[in-house]
Amino acid sequence: MINFKSKIYIAGHKGLVGSAILRKLKVLGYKNVIYTSRKKLDLTNQSEVNKYLKINKPKFIFIAAAKVGGVFNNQNNKAEFITQNLLIQTNLIYGAYLAGVKDLIFLGSSCIYPKNCKQPIKENYLLDGKLEETNDAYAIAKIAGVKMCQSYNEQFGLNYKCLMPTNSFGPNDNYDGLNSHFFPALIKKIHNIRKKNSNRLVLWGNGKAKREVLYVDDLADACIYFMKKKTKHKLINIGSGKDYSITYYAQLISKLILGKKVLIKYDKSKPNGIFRKVMDISIAKKYGWKPKISLENAILKSYDAFKNEKVS
Repeated sequence: MINFKSKIYIAGHKGLVGSAILRKLKVLGYKNVIYTSRKKLDLTNQSEVNKYLKINKPKFIFIAAAKVGGVFNNQNNKAEFITQNLLIQTNLIYGAYLAGVKDLIFLGSSCIYPKNCKQPIKENYLLDGKLEETNDAYAIAKIAGVKMCQSYNEQFGLNYKCLMPTNSFGPNDNYDGLNSHFFPALIKKIHNIRKKNSNRLVLWGNGKAKREVLYVDDLADACIYFMKKKTKHKLINIGSGKDYSITYYAQLISKLILGKKVLIKYDKSKPNGIFRKVMDISIAKKYGWKPKISLENAILKSYDAFKNEKVS
């Protein structure tokens, strides 16, 4: 049973999700949270990971470490995405097993589900069709992580849960022009419009693709909730259960940051990605979890964090 004195290890504590989990654990009063830098622990090195986990003996592990990126990066660096993610998660899951860790949460992504599956996306749609081609390498790595957790649970009676979050955003996000996800990219673009006192926004694709987003503090809340919750299901979707068009998000962020709507130009030479992607979160709700932070409040919090982080 996990309590406030239990040793909890966060892999990926400086990333978007890992840092949110760390903040939440500290606020709640967990006293024995451990983490380490890339310089001190190379998660792609199996022997280093095994040694770290054997020495530190955590009671619980959050696997939030991953190589992530937007459409451009996923499409053009597939070898790095599949290799690094397979190495990181395999080393951590196998290392956890060797160190006697019986409980962990592996964080995946909604991209593990088929490109053209029914909407909203249910957990049992996994491996029921072809993946989106632009990020299939990353998706396959994450699917391997899910199957690895399931296999260890079945063979060794462990409690390795897999949470599949939708697009998350918030403090410590990646705002790089080519490598970020669409939501932080929108925040940065609209911030730059504000700096230039402009009224013109260029969007990739036609703006009609629909996406679901979740504020990262809600995702962190879900992680800690399911850390403590006994569940029959080991694969659980985490999201808001609501989706809107890219154009809608652009205008909402513009309204909140600029106080006005903007003139949108669509760069149709760029990909749209999947037309619609929204998670069915009925299993998470069945266990008593649901998101708490409104989209408008989340955008304002994220923008404040963006300005404080002094992202160029």
